[in-house]
Amino acid sequence: MWYQRYYQKTIPDNLTPGKVFVLYGLRRSGKTSLIQKFLSSYSGRYFMGTGEDMTLAEIFQSQSVQRIKSSFESYNLVVIDEAQHIAEIGLGLKLLVDHLPDIKVIASGSSSFDLSNKLGEPLTGRQRIGILYPISMLEIKDQFGPMEIIQRLEEFMIFGTFPEVLNLKGETEKIEHLISLRDSYLLKDLLMLENIRNSSKLNALLKLLAFQIGREVSLNELSNSLGIAKSTVERYLDLLEKVFIIKKVGGFSRNLRKEVIKTNRYYFYDNGIRNALINNFNHLDSRDDVGMLWENFMFAERLKRNTYLRHFANYYFWRTYDRQEIDLVEESGGQLCGYEFKWGEKPSRTPKDWIETYANASFETIHRTNFLEFVT
Repeated sequence: MWYQRYYQKTIPDNLTPGKVFVLYGLRRSGKTSLIQKFLSSYSGRYFMGTGEDMTLAEIFQSQSVQRIKSSFESYNLVVIDEAQHIAEIGLGLKLLVDHLPDIKVIASGSSSFDLSNKLGEPLTGRQRIGILYPISMLEIKDQFGPMEIIQRLEEFMIFGTFPEVLNLKGETEKIEHLISLRDSYLLKDLLMLENIRNSSKLNALLKLLAFQIGREVSLNELSNSLGIAKSTVERYLDLLEKVFIIKKVGGFSRNLRKEVIKTNRYYFYDNGIRNALINNFNHLDSRDDVGMLWENFMFAERLKRNTYLRHFANYYFWRTYDRQEIDLVEESGGQLCGYEFKWGEKPSRTPKDWIETYANASFETIHRTNFLEFVT
């Protein structure tokens, strides 16, 4: 089954002559399939290649204006999939759009290009960026309606929403695919681009994070548990965020003496990956981490929703030293919105210091009966 992606509607708007539409995100999130779906109805003349093609890579790496122009001047659209495999791809694409100003370009990649290719600097003012996540509840609702989400909620929370996972019928097949993804694809970019030879520490770090969703993470504790330097832990966390496996959330404060700001929390972009890391695919009624799953799922879906709808926001948690806390603070357009995530339906009481310190801020508990509007 084809799950309609949000960018199907917006790719044409992002294709501008003389600019590059950069589409990137977590591995196996459906970037290549999305592009192929778009091209199936594209009326212009196009070229689609992959960064793993040595001939294509050699053309861009030559940095020869003449070679680049003669290779692509007869196309309306050029698509480079897995573009992160081409060294200095940013400079090559800059030459392409500068010297063929009527051409449109799509470059996709499974990691943040800043890891190795410095895409952003050469293409300053010449790019538009789209981030593709695993399938979102926004996309599910648009295609199938809200009841599809309600009926499959437990499945999404346990197995996540990678396109291939959603298309597998049995739980055993879903588990096998997620384990394969965990072992074969998840860290491939880091191991390849950053020359990290031993993935065991990265896997161990991710497993530790998987048990700490909704809690502040201590770098010193991670360093001691893993037996590696704190600076190495920080580097690994930064790299894992750049390849869209985890998302860092810092503490919010405008009253430095009372509020916690020196630690971070981490969420996973996909619940299935989180559960694969800890090898737990049990049903919700036999788990003791349902609260973590719900919080991670709500955060990830809110992030997807805001990204696709171009609702620009900053994300924080809020906690005071006397243990008043809010799971998610969203700052957008000068407004502060606090959200508490509860699997149960009983609403949380608004923290007293939140009301007193941020009089114009809102607060809401997101639970099973009211979450649809929050994520769609």
